[in-house]
Amino acid sequence: MSVVAFMSNRIPVGVIALAVAVALWATGVLTLQQALAGFGDPTVLFIASLFVVSEGLDATGVTTWAGQRVIGAAGKNPRKLLVLVMLLVAVLTALISVNGAVAALLPVVVVVAVRAGLAPSRMLLPLAFAAHAGSMLALTGTPVNIIVSEAAVDAGERAFGFFEFGLAGVPLVIGTLLITMAFGNKLVPERTASLMPRDLSDHARVLRTQYELTTPPAELIDASGGVAEVVIPPRSTLIGLKVFPGMCTPSGDLVILAVQRKGEELEGPDATLAAGDTLLLEGSWAALDEHTADPDVLVVDSPDLLRRTVPLGPRAGWAIGILAGMVVLLATGLVPAAIAGIVAALAMVITRTVSVPQAYRSISWTTVVLVAGMIPLSTAFMQTGAADLIADGLLSVVGDSGPQLALFALCLITVVLGQLISNTATVLIVIPVAVSVAATMGVSVLPFLMGLTVAGAASFLTPIATPANMMVMGPGGYRFTDYWKLGLPLLLLFLAIATFYVPLIWQF
Repeated sequence: MSVVAFMSNRIPVGVIALAVAVALWATGVLTLQQALAGFGDPTVLFIASLFVVSEGLDATGVTTWAGQRVIGAAGKNPRKLLVLVMLLVAVLTALISVNGAVAALLPVVVVVAVRAGLAPSRMLLPLAFAAHAGSMLALTGTPVNIIVSEAAVDAGERAFGFFEFGLAGVPLVIGTLLITMAFGNKLVPERTASLMPRDLSDHARVLRTQYELTTPPAELIDASGGVAEVVIPPRSTLIGLKVFPGMCTPSGDLVILAVQRKGEELEGPDATLAAGDTLLLEGSWAALDEHTADPDVLVVDSPDLLRRTVPLGPRAGWAIGILAGMVVLLATGLVPAAIAGIVAALAMVITRTVSVPQAYRSISWTTVVLVAGMIPLSTAFMQTGAADLIADGLLSVVGDSGPQLALFALCLITVVLGQLISNTATVLIVIPVAVSVAATMGVSVLPFLMGLTVAGAASFLTPIATPANMMVMGPGGYRFTDYWKLGLPLLLLFLAIATFYVPLIWQF
């Protein structure tokens, strides 16, 4: 029933996951503690902490800096640009997850594509697909990696190492790159998007022109602070306030650079604010964040968005150092993965690299709830014997053909379901079956789990397969059927890697 609900796309995935946990308790399949155990699972806490770390890198302009440096090196050469974009998103994904990397680079890639005379659609689908391949480079690439590593321990095997995923990830990235470069011109459509991300990289110049600013000569947006354009809404308590350029706001934290009414400068000794007036405010990023959230003004462009256009902004050094520290802890195994993630997230907040409200907003609660709600389903599969029953049915089909055919069958199920529902949910459903199959056949579960991870990353055929696929749909102007053209050969590559290559590294 849960799979059918996921496939319907009519019910939010978080609601489905919570309903599954409640249903397992209500039917007596699991105790209350077992049904809700997912919300205290270390895997869930680790996943949540990674969103905060990712926010720190993005908010301080680290990802913007990386994008500008790498993409700038390509100039206007389309093939070189595509290669560097795909490599960059793959590396970033390994550190900050698929969705975080695609979201951070999407505006930059669109702007660069337009300036290079390319249709953004030529680059955005490869961007998303390269991110899926990059998710296999390290433990932090996707929640699925974390889940299967924990599942290996639960099954009595060792956990996968931080960079161990890269043994499969490197050939996946190389294969994705080669297929895209060889067939991308034929398989990636050239579309015109009706909705494009805004280019805020030159926003300072636009505002200086809009408000006819002649001083100060320096840029309006830098690492220490910036500007915000706000509109006075009806019923604002600021209506009637006397204003003039150069005055401080009532809070004393911001300076009014300019005031306009219907596009004309508002000046004179009797100039007072009215509904619909626009103001250009200058101040520190912290002050802009605080005061633009006031209901007395409506912000035009969020200061948070503008701050992200500043390469290596405030506390970027802290963000990079914290990320490096987390990677060292994860790679050496000095502390459990969840502790490494939580320490890194706390460090982001303590060093004020990320504010507390930012930290809460950065967490994809849908993902957290989905994983936490579906973990009890995996428990129920094992506890009730359902996994053994399905495993027996699968083994009766493959017969004596060996574990490789069983691995292929499980991976095939995973890639099919992964086009229709969340790959995280898919892997959580299939893991108990894989563990049971490995136990019944008397072989190691590691190749099965790694194979499922590779198959779970092959979410290429539909825009609904992953949030990253959906992110590029609007800016790329893609149609639903555009995804499978490049996605199908990539899916076959991933399936082949999962079935034939993985058992060579992680032997049965």
